[in-house]
Amino acid sequence: MAEMKFKNELTFAKLKARGKEEEFHRAYEAAYAAAIDGVGARYANIVAGRERSSKLGEFPDVCPYDRRMIVAHFAKGTKEDVAEAVRMSLKSQTAWEETKVSRRCDISLEAADRVSKRKYEFAAKLTLDNGKNRFESMAEVDETIDYLRYYAQTLLTNEGYVLELDGPVPCDQTRSVMRPLGVVGVISPFNFPLAITAGMVTGALVTGNAVVLKPASDAPLMARMLHEVLAESGVPSEVLHFVTGSGETVGAELTGNKDIAAIAFTGSRDVGMSVARASAEKGKRPPILEMGGKNPAIVSDKADLDKAVEGVGRSAFGYSGQKCSATSRVIVNRSVADAFTKKLVSWLRDKKVGNPSKRDTFVGPVINAAAVEKFRKAVVLAAKDGQVLTGGHVLEDGPFKEGHFVEPTIIAHLARNHELATKELFLPVLIVLTCSDIDEAIEVANGTEYGLTAGIFSDDPAEVQKFFTRVRAGITYANRSEGATTGALVGVQPFVGWKASGVTGKGAGGPYYLLQFLQEQSRTVCR
Repeated sequence: MAEMKFKNELTFAKLKARGKEEEFHRAYEAAYAAAIDGVGARYANIVAGRERSSKLGEFPDVCPYDRRMIVAHFAKGTKEDVAEAVRMSLKSQTAWEETKVSRRCDISLEAADRVSKRKYEFAAKLTLDNGKNRFESMAEVDETIDYLRYYAQTLLTNEGYVLELDGPVPCDQTRSVMRPLGVVGVISPFNFPLAITAGMVTGALVTGNAVVLKPASDAPLMARMLHEVLAESGVPSEVLHFVTGSGETVGAELTGNKDIAAIAFTGSRDVGMSVARASAEKGKRPPILEMGGKNPAIVSDKADLDKAVEGVGRSAFGYSGQKCSATSRVIVNRSVADAFTKKLVSWLRDKKVGNPSKRDTFVGPVINAAAVEKFRKAVVLAAKDGQVLTGGHVLEDGPFKEGHFVEPTIIAHLARNHELATKELFLPVLIVLTCSDIDEAIEVANGTEYGLTAGIFSDDPAEVQKFFTRVRAGITYANRSEGATTGALVGVQPFVGWKASGVTGKGAGGPYYLLQFLQEQSRTVCR
């Protein structure tokens, strides 16, 4: 089969290249106005295509930048909801596996087209759901479209992962067949509630698995919309189920149910490790985990400091630092540390904090009150053990009083092994560390348990090559002003975590990702 050419969606970049930025803003603003008019809907769980209300009642999906706004109400799922979804999946998964690969892929491609046609609606509702600004929201919608297309095209290119092998006489036929695991539980995060959800769900479905999906309770609307699109595109109702609710109830049943073959999870290290332990205890396939990072960016004395400031600033404070790939440590050569830090502080002061639906907002809210409290504690600790260079305040007055807003914050003069410099915060907080040379910088970069993303700014090719060779991270960048450690594109930069950031060594949006949802079967036919 001829290889299909994959192209990223890249909505804003393509419009900007054609001088049509205003078209983007008009379309987003119209979609946002419509989304505001539609808030407050009630959503039941969906098992085998049927809505299931809950005996436990509902929970609100609260807008993080205006707590007065209830984006939607969702059912508090029960263990019985999950058990019924698993039971229906077991009955129907074999038929889904036996569906032609081309048909499963066509459904995924159809879903991509449907999301593309509704991209501004999705982007506007994503802003309401988790507080991303319009640029971040559209980038996530584009990533969703990319996942739906890329995984379908990958499976088609590899002809369903069926390989004919040469067998000895008297064997007439030998082949390797990659087959689905069975029923996969998907537990998705709040920070990319559409794209990461779509990546895990699509990876499982297109390879012939059934899926029980539990979205994050802080941002469940996008997963519900994704479920709707997949159903409309032809995914059988018995192989895709949507169950909202707490981790203690719905999440625990997903990880504990003996008939779920594997869990795909994106979230914190602590929760991910608990998923891994539960999977091992229940004899499940090792889970597919992405568990965050403490991502470093190195700034050499041979760096273009303006480029470094732009790249570090965008990656540290975009979406309020709530990305597993966010730059949370910048390791700067001492000879340029003062100059770099002054430029970065100045750059940051020009960035607007506020309502993410507004055109000029760069930093929006954090997701909830718990994140605000975590920020408060981090700033107290930073002031005690280091120095807050800028920021450090919770924003509670005027336009901020109804939301979860904090100042983007830069901290210096902490010990390298300080908890703020080693533990993931998931906040708009950047730790500045210093070093004497590239060898020391890489040593510091590798000095945490995580290994997700890492970046370097240096105009010395030898330093860049040393960085790529020695840094212990799965996604690496050099001199990237668009984002020092963030912004991986599907089909271009596989998103893979090393060390405590992941377990499989196969990255989302990469050529080997689908293999995690498959297991090999050797087939031999003899005369």
